Amino acid sequence: MPVALVTGVTGQTGSYLAEHLLGEGWTVHGVVRSADDTAENAAALRSGVQLHVGDLEDPDGMRALVAATRPTSIFNLGGISSVAYSWTHPEETGRVTGLGVAALLDGAWQLHRNTGQPVSFVQASSAEIFGSATEIPQTELTPLGPVNPYGAAKAYAHHLVGVYRGLGLAASSCILYNHESPRRPAGFVTRKITREVARIASGLSTDLALGNLDAVRDWGWAPDYARALALAATGEPGNYIIASGESHTVRDFVEAAFAAAGISDWQRFVRQDPAFMRPLDATALVGDPTKAREVLGWTPTVSFADMVSAMVESDLKAISTS
Repeated sequence: MPVALVTGVTGQTGSYLAEHLLGEGWTVHGVVRSADDTAENAAALRSGVQLHVGDLEDPDGMRALVAATRPTSIFNLGGISSVAYSWTHPEETGRVTGLGVAALLDGAWQLHRNTGQPVSFVQASSAEIFGSATEIPQTELTPLGPVNPYGAAKAYAHHLVGVYRGLGLAASSCILYNHESPRRPAGFVTRKITREVARIASGLSTDLALGNLDAVRDWGWAPDYARALALAATGEPGNYIIASGESHTVRDFVEAAFAAAGISDWQRFVRQDPAFMRPLDATALVGDPTKAREVLGWTPTVSFADMVSAMVESDLKAISTS
C-alpha cells in the first residue's frame, strides 16, 4: 500500500489531495504546525489522515518525521502561500517556503539510501517563479524570473528539486498556476471577490474594493490540481506545468462572479483601491500544460465559469445558513 506524507494538509489543495489519495487506497500522514491546526478543512482530515505536528522551519524535525513515517511519496504543499504576506515577511517566506524544502528532500534521499525503498517527492511549485516571463504561455523551459519574495523562495525550492532529481531521487516539481475552490482562504483576492459578491447579492454590502483589475492569470479548479500532484508521484520525474492554458483578468473573474449571483450591472459595486496594488505585479502568467497532458495523462475537468460559480454558490449558501 502506498504511503504519503503531505505538508500543508490543512490547506485548500492539501485537503483535496488527502481526500484523493485516501480514495485511491493510500495511507496518508499529514503535517500540521500545531495540535490545534485541524480546524481548517477538518472534514477531510477526519476521514483517515494521520496527523503529525511539524514545522518546515525545523529541519531536523522534518527529517525525523520522514524517517518515522517512511513514506513512499512526499508531497510538499506547506509554506507561505500569499504573495502579499511575503512582501511584509520576506525572511520568514524564505525560510519556510524555500529552505524548508531542503530538509524534506534530504530526508527523502536519506530514507531511500538507508532502506533501499523507492521514494518519490512532489513539490507544489508556483507560476510566480516565472514573474517577469517574456513568453506567453510559459512552458517548463521558460527561464525563471520571480518578482516578489514568494516567487523567489519558490524558485529556490524548484531548483533544489532538480538538484536532487539529478542525484537520483524521483523528484518532480509541479508548477501550479492559480487554482481556486470554495476552500480557498479569505485572504486571497478570488475568495474576497466571491464572498463580497455573495454579500452584495444578499443585500449585506454595496462595495467591492480591489487592486489591479487588469492582472492576467490562468485559473483552474483546485481538486484538478491536487489530482495532478498525485499523478506526478507515480509518473516520470520531472517539471510539469499544471494550468488550464486559458488567460483571464481579475476583471473577468469579477464579472463571472457577479453573473453567477445574477447581477449584470456589476461595475457600480466595484472600485479600485491603491492600497491593494502590489509593489510589483507579475506579467501575464498563463501556462502550457501540454507536457502534463502527454506524460502524466492529466487534463482539467472544470471550466473557469463553473469554478467561479461554485465558489459564489458556496458563499451564498454560507450566508443563507448563518
